[in-house]
Amino acid sequence: MHIAIPDDYQDIADRLSCSSLLAGHTVVRYREPAVSLDELANRLHLAEVVVAIRERVIFSRALIQRLPNLRLIALVGRAATTIDYAACKDHGVLVSTGVSNAPVAPAELTIALMVASRRNIALEADGMRRGALPSTLSHRLSGSTLGIFGLGTIGSLVARAGAGMGMRILAWGQAESAAKAQAAGYDFAASKTDLFERSDVLSLHVRLRPDTRGIVGPDDLARMKPTALLVNTSRAELIQPNALLAALRQGRPGYAAVDVYENEPVLNGDHPFLAMPNVLCTPHLGWAEWDNFELYFRECFEQIVAYAEGRPVRLAAAR
Repeated sequence: MHIAIPDDYQDIADRLSCSSLLAGHTVVRYREPAVSLDELANRLHLAEVVVAIRERVIFSRALIQRLPNLRLIALVGRAATTIDYAACKDHGVLVSTGVSNAPVAPAELTIALMVASRRNIALEADGMRRGALPSTLSHRLSGSTLGIFGLGTIGSLVARAGAGMGMRILAWGQAESAAKAQAAGYDFAASKTDLFERSDVLSLHVRLRPDTRGIVGPDDLARMKPTALLVNTSRAELIQPNALLAALRQGRPGYAAVDVYENEPVLNGDHPFLAMPNVLCTPHLGWAEWDNFELYFRECFEQIVAYAEGRPVRLAAAR
């Protein structure tokens, strides 16, 4: 079979041990994103299988109808909001999915961003590299309030780490979050307003669904302290478009640490956050570590092998 792997940013798919599963097939990889629909369609035109690395490629109807050989989109991960499932059905394209959920890596990055931002690590390290004197005072984590919006699997790990550093945990979310907060002995906010007003550090851990898209708006951000930090390693679309940029310019919150963006990848430094000293940015690294990649890509490649052998594959559900 002809297998295409677009947007392999880390240039890593062929260096994973699980890549041996695709031996005997023609595998074509692209690291740089296509600059247009025409270029993307040309790259994938021969592919019978396309490996969808999370949500890096938008599989629109306009794209799918230009891929006459496509029979399977194999997801790296469990779900994607960037696939037109109706178009796949109309063109006889299956979408396979992984099953694993590995929360440790994104939780670790969340904690790393939180610590790095509050203690001005990146800012001062860059200054030291340039030969400058220390120029800032940072904010202590111990004794401050860590707000967790969504006490799910990742949020629970972040809360546990924050508590281990002496932070007071304030959770908010649905009934399941309330139950987990009670069981762990955490405070549960009286409302979303209460969460945003009281948090010194506020970390978002909400799944992106139609009902959560834009769940954080300008009014929420305006309630944050001027010394507060907002951390987002979940999805950029949880925050209403441009709301965080406007809020930072207005000084509430005073800081942000972000790993996710509405348009990824961010290339050539083309994002206003990158010009703001009070914002710490990383290029969607939450899941990007060796163990995660081996796990998620292995599940994806196993589905491709099953399809090639005529065995059933796990079908992804439309979201």
